[in-house]
Amino acid sequence: MLKFKPLIVLSAILFAVTLLVPSVLVLPFTEEKANGKLGEKAKPVGDQAASVPSADSAVDVTVFRMAKSSLEKLPLDEYVIGVVAAEMPADFEVEALKAQALSARTYFVKQLMSPDKTGLPDGAQVSDTENHQVFRNRDELKQQWGAEYEWKIKKVADAVRATDGQILTYEGAPIDATFFSTSNGYTENSEDYWENSFPYLRSVESPWDKKSPKYTSQTVMPLSEFERKLGVKLGGAASIGSVTERTTGKRVGKLEIGGKTLTGKEVRDKLALRSSDFTWTLKGGNVIINTKGFGHGVGMSQYGANGMATEGKNYKDIVQHYYKGIQISSADALLNKVMAKK
Repeated sequence: MLKFKPLIVLSAILFAVTLLVPSVLVLPFTEEKANGKLGEKAKPVGDQAASVPSADSAVDVTVFRMAKSSLEKLPLDEYVIGVVAAEMPADFEVEALKAQALSARTYFVKQLMSPDKTGLPDGAQVSDTENHQVFRNRDELKQQWGAEYEWKIKKVADAVRATDGQILTYEGAPIDATFFSTSNGYTENSEDYWENSFPYLRSVESPWDKKSPKYTSQTVMPLSEFERKLGVKLGGAASIGSVTERTTGKRVGKLEIGGKTLTGKEVRDKLALRSSDFTWTLKGGNVIINTKGFGHGVGMSQYGANGMATEGKNYKDIVQHYYKGIQISSADALLNKVMAKK
């Protein structure tokens, strides 16, 4: 039988332990890195780790891509990121981007609950155009933003994640979270522009919009084109109609022109104006039209939201200013209710 001297055995054991200890110390970190956890811990503050699923990521959205006539399926958080990035400038204040994220998520939840899917193919929940909400995926945003992509996508994504799972409700139901670019200093009551009256879509002051680059604009149109588009004949009239009614939001409610009564919305649509707050003058053979604001004026003004954020207001302040009497709620219960019916 082979015998070992005690000193030799002890040396061998110590040598083996010396080799084993580094492996034991390294092993957990190696496995963690392989699972992606080590990289996740290095993410900047505010960026959720993938190991902690967000409420949005648990819901899938199917978008009808109009230009390609195809369907694109993606998690709700990615959809909201794509809407916010497409609908609001990424260089806006973070709190304004958060308010836009709430609006976008609320719109989707309300659309999901609606049985009306007019204009959508089977399987689609929303389109990627203004018929619903404009949406661009990450590849499209990379092309659009170029070298600025990394900081812009991070800023938008952080704003979306900061409002994860939150929607705007009124008496427990998701609201019509309408928004537009720039007001004329006031927003509109919903019934002054559309048919339906909503208690949360009331006219409010929005003085921040005066700093928007889209606050004023001018259109010059030949008189013949003006007459054709409005379906009127002015002949040798020295003036071009008269405003007979103004809305609560200081826009044109109704006007009399060429023997016809038109609403401000009708004039805006027919002449493709930026706003229904307009004035015009006849000069030579042209009509010079000046407008204030950009958009329908109902709900949240995006430039107004950014102005509020610049003054230190947070996203809750913003949405509660533009949508009256609303609550910020979790979408979980509503989404579970919808999914249970499918």
